[in-house]
Amino acid sequence: MSVHTSHPDIIKRLKRAAGHLKSTIQMLEDEKPCLDIAQQLYAVERAIMTAKRTLIYDHLDHCLEDALRSGNESTEETLGQFKEITKYL
Repeated sequence: MSVHTSHPDIIKRLKRAAGHLKSTIQMLEDEKPCLDIAQQLYAVERAIMTAKRTLIYDHLDHCLEDALRSGNESTEETLGQFKEITKYL
């Protein structure tokens, strides 16, 4: 297994999303304007989407590439992993 240098960035993005989500919940409780709430929800969605994309690209760049180079998995197994993870893009 290779080192995932992208994980610290993903953690930061998810923590940011958690902060936005907490703010959104508070805004709902405080009955803030819907437009403001929608903007916060959009920020949550974008942060999570970016984190997910970064994780998937990291997996493609490192894990699957390493599997092909090392020969520890068959090409069919690696291709199966590729197909499986691309469902989440």
